[in-house]
Amino acid sequence: MLRTLPAPPALLVATIAVCLAGLLPLTGCGGSKKGPATIAERLQQARANPTAEGRAGDLARVAALRARAKDRKGAEQTLGDALAEVPEGGQPLVCVPILLEIAEVYADIGQKGSGRRVVDSAAKMAATVEDAKNRSSLLAQVGVIQGTLGDPKAAKKSLDEAAKLATTDVSERFRGEALAAVAMGYADAGLAADAQEMIGALEELAGGLDELRPKAEAFAAAAAVRAAGGDKAAAGALLEKAATAAKGINDFPTNRVYALVAVAKALVANGDVKGALALLSDAERTASKVPDPEQQKAAIKTVRVLQAKLDK
Repeated sequence: MLRTLPAPPALLVATIAVCLAGLLPLTGCGGSKKGPATIAERLQQARANPTAEGRAGDLARVAALRARAKDRKGAEQTLGDALAEVPEGGQPLVCVPILLEIAEVYADIGQKGSGRRVVDSAAKMAATVEDAKNRSSLLAQVGVIQGTLGDPKAAKKSLDEAAKLATTDVSERFRGEALAAVAMGYADAGLAADAQEMIGALEELAGGLDELRPKAEAFAAAAAVRAAGGDKAAAGALLEKAATAAKGINDFPTNRVYALVAVAKALVANGDVKGALALLSDAERTASKVPDPEQQKAAIKTVRVLQAKLDK
């Protein structure tokens, strides 16, 4: 039975860019008749979150807002507050993505040294995860941010470890999903050439997957890496398979949204922005049908963030 997979972890809180661009209101990007919330209000809301992880994540998003508004001093102060809230013994699956958000905002305000120290903490926490699939996913995310921070050596080390886990330790049932995450990690970190060895295995596994969302995401990841390596013809063939799988998802709207977004990103990597925007229109319509309010909000944010980037 097809299950609804969780939304991809948000490394960059790019929703903020959309809010600032006026595409969505600032109040959680969910709409409010009271008008946009001020930074002070956002900070108050963040600090009122009942959990430490919740406060850390909310403060990281406010810091991203301040960074986008060119308030570097305010962003730095809020990042410090967010970092102080991250529990030292917290759950890695929750805390690592928050630390990576914080690290990326540090990069945005030009403080890469601080960002690297935070991502080092994230890497150490990720290494403690016992489940191979989850550890591989977190290490891939760490590698992406290390690439963003201009540390290709560290990025390659993290991604190579993630690739090894995905190839040898992750069960066959989840291997395609794990390999797709790592392959996209290499591409996002600017190390697509290093992912070439795993692409054959990824393509083979994608072809054998029955569930359509991981199938679409695996083919899309392989296509993105092929495109980054300059093989646009091979990427195009893989993208056709990815799009077919994504468009075939008709039971769970959330799965369809994220599958379409994955294919859209790969289309952009292959130079087809027009095709990507067409898929994102489909994804946006689908996102409005997600029954759970919070999942709907997250799905709409994901789609509109990418749309905003492509419309620039």
